[in-house]
Amino acid sequence: MTAHALPAYQWVLLAGCGAASLYAMLAAVALPFFAVRASGEIPRPADPFECAGVSVLKPLCRAEPRLYENLQTFCNQRHTHFQLVLGVSSPDDSAIAVVRRLQAAYPRHDIELAIDTRVHGSNLKVSNLINMAERARHDLIVIADSDIAVESYYLDTVAAPLADENVGVVTCLYVAQGVGGFWPRFGALFINEWFAPSVRVAHAAGSHRFGFGATLALRRATLARIGGFQALKNCLADDYWLAEHVRKLGLRTVLSRVMVATDVIEPDFKTLWQRETRWLRTIRSVNWLGFAFLFLTFSSPWLFVGAWLTGDLSAGPSDELHRWAALASAIITAGGTIARLSLHLRAARHEHAFWRDLMLVPLRDTLLALQWLAAAFGSHVIWRGSRVPVDASGGAVDGAELAAMDVMEASDGG
Repeated sequence: MTAHALPAYQWVLLAGCGAASLYAMLAAVALPFFAVRASGEIPRPADPFECAGVSVLKPLCRAEPRLYENLQTFCNQRHTHFQLVLGVSSPDDSAIAVVRRLQAAYPRHDIELAIDTRVHGSNLKVSNLINMAERARHDLIVIADSDIAVESYYLDTVAAPLADENVGVVTCLYVAQGVGGFWPRFGALFINEWFAPSVRVAHAAGSHRFGFGATLALRRATLARIGGFQALKNCLADDYWLAEHVRKLGLRTVLSRVMVATDVIEPDFKTLWQRETRWLRTIRSVNWLGFAFLFLTFSSPWLFVGAWLTGDLSAGPSDELHRWAALASAIITAGGTIARLSLHLRAARHEHAFWRDLMLVPLRDTLLALQWLAAAFGSHVIWRGSRVPVDASGGAVDGAELAAMDVMEASDGG
């Protein structure tokens, strides 16, 4: 029987399917079950910073859904010595009423509201942080986004690694919950079944180039060494660049055992697309090589390709090479399918969520692939309703250009 060589495209597709299925397997293994991530208490650490003062800086921008409930979790800490600095950049911000309510509910807590209209640079979140930092009184600084909820052991645990003088920044991954309907639930899958597993796999492979707005904990002296928040005032990816500047001092980044919770609130397809495309384009701006290989992490499109390739190989010449290639393609596709289902199971909050969202998995993965293509060719992001150019270093527009923009009241989502 005459042997027929496989066309080059079939070898390429087979290799791509194999790499994507292997990644899905690694992601499924690396991601703990949602219940373990969301509720398992971490033992109280015994360390020199157990009683150290902590200033928690939370920049706010309007009264997001569940803002009060999320801020409450920062008040219910077992850490004995901490300050909350909650900052807004306008005296008309609707978040002010929420903070006043919080202060009334916790009169014995050190909760300070910073209302400061001064603008520093193009990043309005960092501008807010620059104003808030003047009110921070403690030597440990924790920055956390407004839509984050935490457990009672949070401050104890994120402060503990900073007792090691070689540690510069502690950051936290997060689990997402949709607030308000279908699109927030769909958006939560982006975080729980793609972003978080990707970080887990990269971390297991030895990468420590992380910095997430969910939590950035560092010493005040370390922040001063990088030039304070002023060093970030024109950076779009300020969370990443804060940690990167600290790493350039020769200090380590620690990915904490704590996973916090975040809300996804985008009410429609357009705002969700803008938020997630901004996220991907920002990844491209700080790590173009890693961004280029993200296509291997979109499981469902590769599984469709694998199923088609198996049929194509089976329908081809009946020589031994094609039979073995068809068998290999079938095994790879089956293994990848099992791995993707396992990843969905581990990310599900409960059995009902697993079955409810099961049919969304291929749609979610396919949309992510389309967003990646859009992010690969674009040069702008939508940030708080404004179209902002992104340069190769993660920078944004200057303050004069930003002042001329009509910034809408839509949340940027983080």
